[in-house]
Amino acid sequence: MVILLTDKATPGQIKLAGEDYFGEYIKIVIDIESGAMTIGGEWHADGEKVLLANGSHQANLWGGGLDLKSKQINYSAMTNIKSQINRTHVIEDVKIRELFDKLVYERLSKVIS
Repeated sequence: MVILLTDKATPGQIKLAGEDYFGEYIKIVIDIESGAMTIGGEWHADGEKVLLANGSHQANLWGGGLDLKSKQINYSAMTNIKSQINRTHVIEDVKIRELFDKLVYERLSKVIS
């Protein structure tokens, strides 16, 4: 299940988002311009569709995930391949990673703290 977040996630939302990966991993896509975030889904593309339908632009979307057990943030998603900006599936730009981290910590603080 894909959940659109514009504020902190509730424990119930986190549980629902984790069901796609047996409760151990949550896929995340973030619009680093607006701060909107999706959690959950089988593919990052699922979250992308929701954000695009809500006014986000593809250039602002970055994906990764959160391992709920280790609390490790992952920066890998096919959506991160952007020909002139990022040539791999991993977020390479330090500033974009920092924004990604900031939003993950803000929205998923109930899981990470």
